[in-house]
Amino acid sequence: MSLRRRTLIAATPALLAAPALLHAQALEKPKLTLAVGGKNLLYYLPLTIAEQLGYFKAEGLEVQIVDFAGGSQALRALIGGSADVVSGAFEHTVNMQAKGQRLRAVVLMGRAPQIVLGVNPKTMPNFKTVADLKGKKIGVTAPGSSTNVMANFVLAKAGLKPGDVSIIGVGAGNGAVAAMRSGQIDAISNLDPVISLLQRSNDLKIVSDTRIVAEADKVFGGPMPAGCLYLPQTFIDKHPRTVQALVNAIVRADKWVQAAGPGEIIKTVPESYLLGDRAVYIDAFLAAKGALSPDGMFPEAGPETARRALASIDAEIAKAALDLKAVYTNDFVKVANSKYPKG
Repeated sequence: MSLRRRTLIAATPALLAAPALLHAQALEKPKLTLAVGGKNLLYYLPLTIAEQLGYFKAEGLEVQIVDFAGGSQALRALIGGSADVVSGAFEHTVNMQAKGQRLRAVVLMGRAPQIVLGVNPKTMPNFKTVADLKGKKIGVTAPGSSTNVMANFVLAKAGLKPGDVSIIGVGAGNGAVAAMRSGQIDAISNLDPVISLLQRSNDLKIVSDTRIVAEADKVFGGPMPAGCLYLPQTFIDKHPRTVQALVNAIVRADKWVQAAGPGEIIKTVPESYLLGDRAVYIDAFLAAKGALSPDGMFPEAGPETARRALASIDAEIAKAALDLKAVYTNDFVKVANSKYPKG
């Protein structure tokens, strides 16, 4: 065998790997840690789809997803430096700007919060109005999370302050269901599939349902962006290609979800997400689908809606002079939509 042929054979694996290697080199930080609070929720379905269908890998990313009990804990991981990016509620970007932290949302997963506030028919059989919740125990995914914000917001509209109720963290899975069924909590602010499971067993009377986009707009007085990916502005400035890769994967997932039927969803999500009942998960998916983003774009009026909601329950935010253009960008989403016009 000639020296030239031996050299070519030896080089073949390296040549085959070159495109992947070049792609990985093009990203400033291909290995990332992503924090999320309650990954099994329909709220974060596009994240799960991007992971399960290999969309992150297709963009040259290796994403380690760390799941917490609620969004406030995922946010703490980001601020503490143990996570690079959060899949969480949009309003955290507004809230943290008021606290001097520059975070920016880069791709939308939910165009309505999908949070449902409901009461326990066992412990509150005579419930009439939200004011009846005074002195009661309300379960949320985790204190400080968007489920807590939603509960506070609905309470405030009824003239109740956060201190008028007891807020209890119950997570986003079977623990939340058990807390309602056993009567440990009088009301719950949570998401699907937890809500659909409680509805199916008649363990929940719905008070406010933001899975319905029109109702969410009515509750919040405008479009209220929900699940998204957000990162520190410093990370975005240093790693724009990495951020673009993340956004590409989520936009593809957003579009896949809109085109998918219940059967495809059931096949794709992990079995543990179904909470032991496929029919309930299908109900939950159909209830949540309309509230999920079709293309990752943030509505221009969204940041002001979020600020107004937070200001109604937080005097510091009400006083703060905020730059709402700095809490989100559609620039990466526009590029992703041109790359994946059909998902």
